[in-house]
Amino acid sequence: MRKIYEKFRKELIESCIPFWLNNGVDKEYGGVLNCLDRTGKVYSDDKSVWMQGRAGWMFSYIYNHIEKKQEYLDFAKSCIDFATNYCIDKTDGRMYFTVTRDGKPLRKRRYWFSETFYIIANAEYYTATKDIAYLERARKYFKFVYGMYKEPSADPYKITPKSYAQTRDMKTLAGPMIMLNVTSVLRDADGENFADYNEIITGLIQDIQAFYKPEYKAMFENITQDNQVVLNSSPCRVINPGHDIECAWFLLEEGIKRSDKGIIDFAKTVFDEAFERGWDKEYGGITYFKDVLGLPVEAYEHDMKLWWPHNETVIASLMLYKHTGEEKYKEIFDRVCEYAFAHFSDPEYGEWFGYLRRDGKPTEPPCKGHTYKGPFHVMRMLAKCLMMLQETK
Repeated sequence: MRKIYEKFRKELIESCIPFWLNNGVDKEYGGVLNCLDRTGKVYSDDKSVWMQGRAGWMFSYIYNHIEKKQEYLDFAKSCIDFATNYCIDKTDGRMYFTVTRDGKPLRKRRYWFSETFYIIANAEYYTATKDIAYLERARKYFKFVYGMYKEPSADPYKITPKSYAQTRDMKTLAGPMIMLNVTSVLRDADGENFADYNEIITGLIQDIQAFYKPEYKAMFENITQDNQVVLNSSPCRVINPGHDIECAWFLLEEGIKRSDKGIIDFAKTVFDEAFERGWDKEYGGITYFKDVLGLPVEAYEHDMKLWWPHNETVIASLMLYKHTGEEKYKEIFDRVCEYAFAHFSDPEYGEWFGYLRRDGKPTEPPCKGHTYKGPFHVMRMLAKCLMMLQETK
């Protein structure tokens, strides 16, 4: 465990953090420049609003739990302040999806993930600084987003629906899953409302459980509003093993906090079945999408290997091993670490590749950052595991 700890710490402190601080900090306009090639060169200066919140949370979290360096907080504040000043549509309070480098709006999406990452960034930065303005902002946006989660028609951003609810009224796992994580982060920061957050989390876990169908040994990405599966539609049969595994450790973390065996056992089941379905027995690594019936998958990237499912599996397997002591989770942890560090980690330029083909070779030309990949999943894995390893070494 000590050797693993040192490996993870080196990867975080000497590889990932310098990659982003040396290449991703926008010293002119603030925030993070997230589209970086293998060497760290900016290949597009449009900014992901997700990444402003994610980087703001990540560097605050590292400051709070790993290493207290002022440059981490400075970068976190820069990302949060850029999002506050430029990434909120003043007409309805919703956040954009992408903006130009200097903060002019480019795209806005139906879903509210930009807001969720903004909430956790403000909450974690408050934990580091005790600046009440950030906690109040996190509370405000949590109330706003949770209201939209409970009642989608309350969304002030009116746009043509992605699909017609009168034909097929669906809901997605991503909603309750991200809200579980957001509520947990805010609860840690805002002890004043601990009981209220606990009650919300209980409801979110129940919402998540509706997506799990034991007869298929699978967590579905999409189900109907009355919790049924639709098997005559390819998109409705899709399983995302990495998503399920990420959800599993969100659940496991909460189950451990509550000493709730039911939640813990459910998390184990979700993890076990998602890993079994997702692991590529020929080439190694975790494939992106699967069809629950083993039929063709519509998404063209379905058999690619993406960075983040491997990050989530490392967290989840270590957490399961630490909690249960079952050797099978240590074996999975070792196996996924071996694959991920061998194929994704880039010792020459730092950080991790984002996309591999099924055979494990990076797509060409390789990149380290884009609209969806930035200083988040890899660094969260390293930081979370360092904390767990610190307790065991």
